[in-house]
Amino acid sequence: MSKAFAEVKLFQVRPDRVAEFEALIGEIVEEQGKQPGCLGISYMRRSHVIDEIGLPPRELTRIVKCVKYYSYWRFDTIEAFGEAEAWFFRGYMKRIMRCLIMPFDINSGYEM
Repeated sequence: MSKAFAEVKLFQVRPDRVAEFEALIGEIVEEQGKQPGCLGISYMRRSHVIDEIGLPPRELTRIVKCVKYYSYWRFDTIEAFGEAEAWFFRGYMKRIMRCLIMPFDINSGYEM
């Protein structure tokens, strides 16, 4: 049984660019899902924090420095991932970077 190759990105978005970033992701996500070998793509906006284990997480009420978003992108092969990542950087890197306080963090590896 082969394991999927996955990538997690962390985007730290400027508070004044949240609407622009979310609109851009709305545009990108459908195309990301159509990349050859893609098994799935999803995004999450950090909106809650855990104060105490066993209780429901508390909703964040203010933005301190940035709004955090995470993406999780899965592929059937590492080669398909490499091609899709090149597509992503060529087409969207500049537009995404305008929305961020710092370059996004990328972590990748085989699923367990």
